[in-house]
Amino acid sequence: MKYEIIAVPPVLQSFVRCFWTLEGNAKPALSQVFGSLVDGRPGLIFQDAAAGTLIMEDKQLPDLFLYGQTTKHTEIMAAGTFRATGVMFHPHALKSVFGMNAAELTNSCIDPDQVSVKKSKGLSMKLAEASSVEEQVKILKSYLQTQISNKRAHITGIVEYAVSQILTSNGNISLKDLQEDLQITEKSLERKFKDHVGIPPKLFSGICRYQASLHQLRNNQYNKLSDIAYENDYADQSHFIRSFKKYTGCSPFQFQKQFSPE
Repeated sequence: MKYEIIAVPPVLQSFVRCFWTLEGNAKPALSQVFGSLVDGRPGLIFQDAAAGTLIMEDKQLPDLFLYGQTTKHTEIMAAGTFRATGVMFHPHALKSVFGMNAAELTNSCIDPDQVSVKKSKGLSMKLAEASSVEEQVKILKSYLQTQISNKRAHITGIVEYAVSQILTSNGNISLKDLQEDLQITEKSLERKFKDHVGIPPKLFSGICRYQASLHQLRNNQYNKLSDIAYENDYADQSHFIRSFKKYTGCSPFQFQKQFSPE
């Protein structure tokens, strides 16, 4: 497996977390890179159909797709070898970059050409005709800069601040305190979150908490499972296990056994 993370130019850093490329031929490779798609961040993926195809829930994924928040366990598999190039956005980027209500893409995906500001030669065709992965990344950077420029993209300060606070706290911040800090009502914050992030702040916080626990488990940063539950503010170990299984598709013990080195 070959996986590479590519730096983001300054002009895109407010909207894009990273660009990445992935090439391989094994299910474990996909699992290790994508992990759980429940990560609080939307993205865009282009797969080279000539190299193989990616499959999700028994359906072949399109060559190019823009996806939103994922709130349930979803597994990506490969039909043989595969080669893909992608973009990982910040949680609030869909509204800012594509001018769409982020909730429309929660647990769903779309051809980005449908929401592109420039209706010239399709992005998918440009990426397919690129002579190298480096050229594909260059095309994606140019495409997103055009999107941002034409949409006059901006980030709502309230949403940006709230997302930042939730991420920094690994989802363990009091939403009531956050609302008071922002001087905003619960309903107003929830409405802004659904519009820009795609899900309510409470669900986003839960996903951040889950991701923090997943990181601990992957890196063996605990002595017993109850440590992870306690440190990530779960009510108890059983609540942690239920949440983990909901988002990962297996229990923490099964996950550890599956991904621990032999």
